[in-house]
Amino acid sequence: MEKIKALVVDDNKEFTNNVLNYFKDSEIMDVKKVLHDGKEVTNYLLANEIDLVILDLLLPEKDGLAVLEDMQKNNIKTRVIVLSSFILEYAVMMLKKYNVDYYMLKPISMDVLEKRIVEIMDMPNKVIDKNLEIKTSELLHNLGVPSQIKGYQYLRDGILLLYQSDNFIGGITRNLYPEIAKKHSTTASRVERAIRHAIEVSWSRGDYQIMNKLFGHSIDFDRAKPTNSEFLVTISDALRLNNQAIFS
Repeated sequence: MEKIKALVVDDNKEFTNNVLNYFKDSEIMDVKKVLHDGKEVTNYLLANEIDLVILDLLLPEKDGLAVLEDMQKNNIKTRVIVLSSFILEYAVMMLKKYNVDYYMLKPISMDVLEKRIVEIMDMPNKVIDKNLEIKTSELLHNLGVPSQIKGYQYLRDGILLLYQSDNFIGGITRNLYPEIAKKHSTTASRVERAIRHAIEVSWSRGDYQIMNKLFGHSIDFDRAKPTNSEFLVTISDALRLNNQAIFS
């Protein structure tokens, strides 16, 4: 899944830092630039490929409405979420004129902002919530995968990608490994080898009872480790079904 390329325009540095921290490791959005006033926005959008602008109305130099007017004059079709700490009838009317996609009133929960982004961008995949990420990390820990090895992060990303979309099932080598590799600036073959190593480590030190519950019916536990595909698909299915035998 290709990430949304976003520009955040807000003079509140605490807010922009919150956005940057929240989406730092996001599978959904990549914040390409933060601007703290409106005067540079149009030139930046004309020079860069941006999918979404998160724009505060109250800006120094040039306010949000002036930015939207400039975008319209320059035929910039980027999606826009407007933020404001107040509601003015005139501002709402002008936002309709400029075809703003969504209007949010501050203070804003980052979780809610993420959901609105997914809705507005019409993303086909589910948003990975923080609880699911925590469950995945805990399960890999219980399975004995050390968090300091590369295969841990590749496994975690692969499981979450499989959870998001069935399109990767049946195409682990062809589709999933390249997707993980692209995120980590490496190769698909290195991702495959690192995941295989992580599974081998797991098999020698993980929680036997959890392993037996997860893999007991699909492999011969005493003789064979699961393949990379079996490991990834089995765990993503357990997450999808919220398997209480595993997570209780």
